[in-house]
Amino acid sequence: MSKITSNMRVYHRYLGFFLAGIMAIYSVSGIIMIFRDTDFLKKEHLKVLTVATGLKSEEVGPAIKLKNLKIKSDTLDVVTFEQGTYNRTTGVAEYTVKELPYLINKMTKMHKATNKDPLYYLNIFFGVSLMFFVISSFYMFMPGTTIFKKGMYFTLAGIVLVLVMLFV
Repeated sequence: MSKITSNMRVYHRYLGFFLAGIMAIYSVSGIIMIFRDTDFLKKEHLKVLTVATGLKSEEVGPAIKLKNLKIKSDTLDVVTFEQGTYNRTTGVAEYTVKELPYLINKMTKMHKATNKDPLYYLNIFFGVSLMFFVISSFYMFMPGTTIFKKGMYFTLAGIVLVLVMLFV
């Protein structure tokens, strides 16, 4: 076996074990994100938020960070929209939002990281690693060997890393 083949197999093996947890997370969150325009797995939550008083009806959506806010009625004191109300006098907005459960929400946010999110370095690293797997997959290892069993420790370390990333 050539030195390159041997090294590729070693790097592929341990990087694969290390990233097994994050690959599972990206797989699950990717499948769930297919349904992001539906209410699949989402639960309603009541939000009460105090923002500036006296906002115009078109300013309410950006203030409470709701996109495509549709105003139902607009009186002197209260703006009513599909999800709730905003009181111009007190600045209190009460509305409902549909959100994914906590863990699934964390997983999809990690999956959707942009360059403004500190996790985008992880996404770049993961993308580069996947490309390495494509190339190094030609240098496989034999399951059931001592090296495979030793690799299980790397798998465990990768899973721990993913759990830490989800909760930090």
